[in-house]
Amino acid sequence: YLQSNGKKFDASYDRGQPLAFKVGTGQVIKGWDEGLLSMKVGGKRILVIPSDLAYGKRSVGGGLIPADSVLVFYVELVTLAA
Repeated sequence: YLQSNGKKFDASYDRGQPLAFKVGTGQVIKGWDEGLLSMKVGGKRILVIPSDLAYGKRSVGGGLIPADSVLVFYVELVTLAA
């Protein structure tokens, strides 16, 4: 969600499957890498990510996420893979 107006720009729940990625490898925004490192399987967390740990001064998604946006994610760590 965009913190500024509550608009949802993406949700893996809506797609019906979790987002798979490797933490700490730059596959996702830095705020996710930092916010998920201490989570345990089954844990839930709200990540409020400042723009400098998200997309910064860049607008992404054709303007779906404006530059300098603070992003809010409701996350659940479903599983870990080796």
